[in-house]
Amino acid sequence: MCDDKEKEIRALGAQRTGGIHCVTIIGQVEGHQILGEDCKTTKYEHILPLLAAAEEAPEIGGVLILLNTVGGDVDAGLAIAELIAGMCKPTASLILGGGHSIGAPLAVAADRSFIAPSAAVTLHPVRLTGVVLGAPQTYRYFEQMQERIVGFVTAHSAISRERLLGYMLSTETLANDMGTILTGAEAVESGLIDALGGISDALHWLHAQIDGTNAEIM
Repeated sequence: MCDDKEKEIRALGAQRTGGIHCVTIIGQVEGHQILGEDCKTTKYEHILPLLAAAEEAPEIGGVLILLNTVGGDVDAGLAIAELIAGMCKPTASLILGGGHSIGAPLAVAADRSFIAPSAAVTLHPVRLTGVVLGAPQTYRYFEQMQERIVGFVTAHSAISRERLLGYMLSTETLANDMGTILTGAEAVESGLIDALGGISDALHWLHAQIDGTNAEIM
């Protein structure tokens, strides 16, 4: 993680350039297991070096992450989220369409998170497909994985642990599963996402951070 002094040094350098690098994370986040050709995927091994390069590039002052996800590999998604959260350059995320499952940690990992008014965030418990061993260790594994997600989201947003778990375990919204779909306004009201907005709002906030004006977007 960057301390305040290092962020100040990076900010001074960014003021001389000010370019914004855009990264898109859409579809399913693909991890070590290869998904089918009929699935729209974002390969995490492609995103990680892009973010690392953006952090080091002197001509880049900030990073914009555009999100429209439908789930994916938890470990891969958290790896990307941790890399975003550890960047010294200002970062902003914008959910467009949907932020399903791993989309929530990816969104809140940025310094400032935005969601389009027509977009939504889907929160539900961790699930796996395929063969599952009916043993206590399996259920403990699920609990640990879910706790990693809950811990990350609550550490990087204003939503409380109790409220987040309540959304994830709700049986009142989805017809065939547990979970909750939050509209853009609801996601902001809950404290999960910082602000409603679009591309111009996210870019305005990033440029303000690069210029040192620290503008706030409602």
